[in-house]
Amino acid sequence: MSTPTTPKPGLERRAFVGLAQTAIAMALCLFLPAWTWRYWQAWLFLAVFFGAALATTRYLLRHDPQLLERRVSAGPVAETDPAQKVIQAIASLYFLGILVIPALDHRFGWSHLPPWAAVVGDALVALGFWIVFRVFRENTYTAGVVRVEAGQTVIDTGPYAIVRHPMYAGALLLFLGIPLALGSAWGLGLFVPGLLVLAWRLTNEERLLCEELPGYRAYREKTRYRLIPRIW
Repeated sequence: MSTPTTPKPGLERRAFVGLAQTAIAMALCLFLPAWTWRYWQAWLFLAVFFGAALATTRYLLRHDPQLLERRVSAGPVAETDPAQKVIQAIASLYFLGILVIPALDHRFGWSHLPPWAAVVGDALVALGFWIVFRVFRENTYTAGVVRVEAGQTVIDTGPYAIVRHPMYAGALLLFLGIPLALGSAWGLGLFVPGLLVLAWRLTNEERLLCEELPGYRAYREKTRYRLIPRIW
């Protein structure tokens, strides 16, 4: 990881304002469709999700503000590749669905999971964040958009020695954990679409990395699995 530098002026404010806006948006996506504040699974999930997000943000502010600067710019608008714009737009709709459908499930009682399922789901969410945090510690170039920057090198240590896209592996755990954390069996039906979106994004990203990042083709031969060890 690069030597810590002084954060750019306004970075801390932008990062925490962005977190607050995301928290409000996610809360609305949960409590409005559920039409109740009495949704303990949603409260616990939000506490776990934003506790992990806040801890990660504070760490990056102190130890790698350049990475945080790269992360605050993300989403369909920030992408430059047309395919990635489409993928990110679909991913945004997917994330909306993975919140709204469990909330509707809670409201109308489509499915009933035991309380321990929510605890397991929150544990998966926390594990997903931990994997992403490990990725951030290992690779300062994990930007919110797909691009290769000047001076960027191939990272093949830490989680990158196991799979080529460990951050997406962490996201996959989030896709599995969120519906469970929210007490929804119906929400689990979105896991496969989420996997397909991630697969689309990373295969498109790998084409860019092979073309523009020196040493990536050799790394791809060395680390055989993209997302799930011994499977794919």
